[in-house]
Amino acid sequence: MATPFKKIYLRIRKLHITPPWLVMTLDLLIVVISVFLSLLIRDNFKFPSPLNFTDWIYAPLIILTIRFVFFQIFQTHHLVIRYTSTKDVVKIFLSCFMGSLCIALINVIVFSIKSKFLIPNSVWIIEFFISIVLLLVYRLIFKMYYLETMNPTRSRKNIIIFGAGDSGIITKRTIDRDNASKYNVLAFFDEDPSKVGMQLESLPVYDYTHLDEYLSVNNISFLIIAVQKISNAKVKEITDTALPYNVKVLKVPPVSRWLNGNLSFKQIKKVKIEDLLERNPIQLDLSLLNSELNNKTIMITGAAGSIGSEIVRQLLSFKYKQLVLVDEAETPCFFLQGDLMQANGMEDIHLHIHSICDKAQMTRLFETYHPNVIFHAAAYKHVPMMEKNVRSAVKTNVGGTKLLADLAVQYGVQKFVMVSTDKAVNPTNVMGASKRIAEMYVQALNFHQDTTKFITTRFGNVLDSNGSVIPIFRKQIENGGPVTVTHPDITRYFMTISEACQLVLTAGAMGKGGEIFIFDMGKSIRISDLAKKMIQLSGLTLNKDISIQYTGLRPGEKLYEELLADEENTIKTDNDKIKIAKVRSYNYDELVPKIEKLIEFQDEDEFTIVSQMKRVVPEFKSNNSVFEAIDNQEKTTETE
Repeated sequence: MATPFKKIYLRIRKLHITPPWLVMTLDLLIVVISVFLSLLIRDNFKFPSPLNFTDWIYAPLIILTIRFVFFQIFQTHHLVIRYTSTKDVVKIFLSCFMGSLCIALINVIVFSIKSKFLIPNSVWIIEFFISIVLLLVYRLIFKMYYLETMNPTRSRKNIIIFGAGDSGIITKRTIDRDNASKYNVLAFFDEDPSKVGMQLESLPVYDYTHLDEYLSVNNISFLIIAVQKISNAKVKEITDTALPYNVKVLKVPPVSRWLNGNLSFKQIKKVKIEDLLERNPIQLDLSLLNSELNNKTIMITGAAGSIGSEIVRQLLSFKYKQLVLVDEAETPCFFLQGDLMQANGMEDIHLHIHSICDKAQMTRLFETYHPNVIFHAAAYKHVPMMEKNVRSAVKTNVGGTKLLADLAVQYGVQKFVMVSTDKAVNPTNVMGASKRIAEMYVQALNFHQDTTKFITTRFGNVLDSNGSVIPIFRKQIENGGPVTVTHPDITRYFMTISEACQLVLTAGAMGKGGEIFIFDMGKSIRISDLAKKMIQLSGLTLNKDISIQYTGLRPGEKLYEELLADEENTIKTDNDKIKIAKVRSYNYDELVPKIEKLIEFQDEDEFTIVSQMKRVVPEFKSNNSVFEAIDNQEKTTETE
């Protein structure tokens, strides 16, 4: 049968935090021991004589009372012992110091009255030092006991930290404090030669160039990147070094995202695939953007989509007059409205659920708001879907764009910025061809009138946009796979949503009218490599935990995307990430009848519609599609 003391011990052991009353009891017990030790030291470890017997009675009572008062004032009993830190040490020292100072003042007052000290100075001075030492020692012993017994090192996963600066030290301390982390930090790594070889938080700092070697001989579960300003290229380099050893790579968020200036362990997140793009940050010309956007009524179509919504968020930082947001998707509009309400309470923002193909509704919007600038991001973008829904592609991407462009001229819009795609270059599918026709129309319209400047921006795939490969792969990985890739050699250009929208705003501001701006998409990325990297970042092993399945090219899909057609070249701009494509220009009067005929073909069969698209865009050659029959028929006719 368990004794009462054992029951109390077991109950305390189960507690998440040592109760304050117990800490206070232990602290006061330490004080009592310290007082008697100081008396023994004062008396050369002899029992008290009649002359100083009163010191053994009054000194413990007075010192214990004063210590209790200052422990209460400084709340030292509310400090969590197992998390004892430098701040806690300072707090304990101050409480003892102020208590001893109080005793000294009492002695001075008593001596001035009775010419005798209430407590011998030697006693309270010795007690001060003994109390400080014992109070700290028992806390450190308890902390070590907790770390090694309650949360043993052998059951914790090993972790290393890249970055031996302030952020790295804070990260290490955050991990040590976290009860649920069960991590054992082994070392720091850094590129700064002045830090290599040092001891930080009792841990060695190693040269970053030895990281690969270190991982090869140590069982490391996690590597945390704890550098505030680090390039994506460096993040990719570190990740590429760690992943072959099945090491998960995490990243400390910027200080601005720390909760109340303090880093929480839960804020340390996995490195995302977006972090591995080797791209330098964009430097925006704010003066140019301010002059173009401030005090303007700006309309954004497709405002609830990936690109449109990000353009809206970036516009919030400018002093616009009004934002007019247009999208026909109800649920995304609902979520966008929620985000904007939280951001600025929808001040001077008007959200409308309309189709850009509805002439009556769009005319009403132009009459109501008279926009100065339009960012046209509304479009159908998924290649396989549009290959099977030709009428929708033509109606929205061609007809909707033409309607908006014509209304822009009619209502005196200053600038019309159209978001296009690299799939419009030498198109092999209906979606790309429809966007190319829209490009041709707005460019021809630009030189046909003097009211509105029409500008086109053309770029590749956007990471993590709705329906892109990133969220698809992520969902497939969460479901246990397989991860589906159409072809082992298929490649695509990628940029982040934020980067794409920054370039759209910049190109719109610098455009003079009639340009097709090409964005620097960086290096082409193999989709299969992207899938493998995402599997590794998820901590899974390819072909063991999850597999990649190749499904074959989809209708209209290319192996390699182009940003420029073979006949095109580019002109440099002041922004090294933006170039102007030199493309063939089309005569407005010759082009319009062809496009109007295409739009009128809505009731015809899809082969008739696609045939007309190919007449408008002669370079449109279908690939892996039923519409290849049209190209083959034209070749046969030419041969005959």
